[in-house]
Amino acid sequence: MLQSRALVIALILLLSTTLPEVQSKSVFEKDRRDLLAIPEAIASYFYEAVNKVYPKVSQFLLDTVQSPTVVAARQRVAKEAAKVSIMFEQLIEKIKNLWYTRVLGY
Repeated sequence: MLQSRALVIALILLLSTTLPEVQSKSVFEKDRRDLLAIPEAIASYFYEAVNKVYPKVSQFLLDTVQSPTVVAARQRVAKEAAKVSIMFEQLIEKIKNLWYTRVLGY
């Protein structure tokens, strides 16, 4: 029983030092455009994994991704995602404003 309490306390102390609250952000403070990097990161990890096993297949994937059709589609998706991101930020601001004025009465 005493060991488990000590382990829990050690875990809490470890997490509190590695993940300080100062660096964490709320949902309202995050930069929404960071979400556009997620598909790029997934594709990069996938490419690296395939490159280790099948270099010829990874070269084919690289050539395919760099084709004009795929590049144009990626640019279009990025542009539309940026628009949606801005609209979502505006929606969050309206919700915050509504919350402060109607619910909290500020």
